[in-house]
Amino acid sequence: MDATTIITAATAISVGVILAAAGMGSAIGWGLICSKALEGISRQPEMRPQLMFNMFIFAGLMESFPFIIMAFALWFLFANPFLG
Repeated sequence: MDATTIITAATAISVGVILAAAGMGSAIGWGLICSKALEGISRQPEMRPQLMFNMFIFAGLMESFPFIIMAFALWFLFANPFLG
């Protein structure tokens, strides 16, 4: 095997690991955000509108994280800077 094949295979495996970690991190983040929002609402029900607003803002930020990571992963996959 030549170096190009090894670099391409290692990049493909790395992209899979990166995307799996981003998905797992996003899922854990969603769970923590929602659980803490529900915990806050159960402690102070009158704060529900503010807590729900904050929950959706942070959930949107958490949801954008895997897409940013996917963009970097696709860049590594299709425009591999290591093959130069």
